[in-house]
Amino acid sequence: MRILAVAVTIFGTLAASLTSVGPLGELTGLAVKRIEVADLVAAAKFGTSQPIDDPAREQQVLDTVRTKAVQLGLNPENAARFFRAQIEANKLVQRGLYARWTEHPEEVPTRKPDLGTEVRPILDRLTTDILAELKDTEQLRKPTLRCEIHATIAERSAVVLHHLDSLHENALAEAMRTVCSK
Repeated sequence: MRILAVAVTIFGTLAASLTSVGPLGELTGLAVKRIEVADLVAAAKFGTSQPIDDPAREQQVLDTVRTKAVQLGLNPENAARFFRAQIEANKLVQRGLYARWTEHPEEVPTRKPDLGTEVRPILDRLTTDILAELKDTEQLRKPTLRCEIHATIAERSAVVLHHLDSLHENALAEAMRTVCSK
């Protein structure tokens, strides 16, 4: 009975914090937040002439990431590779939501957030936070079995803690694809 009480207390604490488990938990949690912002991006763009793919904006993000990575002492190409995965995960969500909303127009959000004033500032803050976490986890994120185990634990716990549907779960897998690479 005592073991059950301890387990309930631990699970309750984890659920309340909504932080993924393990040393890559914070980084994974930030990736989840970025994926969730993809819903806002999709809502802002759906039904407009703005395309999902925006190579100029993507390049601007990656250039900023490289610059900030150098300032933090991170390998700029590794940081850019991680953010390329974040961008692709975001586009995966947008495409999935577009397909859902096209098939079920009654699910289309009624409010279109402004990309420039509402959504991009959130993404910019997340970029800064993710870069800081990449720096904090730099030694752990080498291509080793240890990193893969920590990444899997963090990713699986994030799916459960954030109640991710299959679209967002697949996007998280894409976002974390390069977490343990050189």
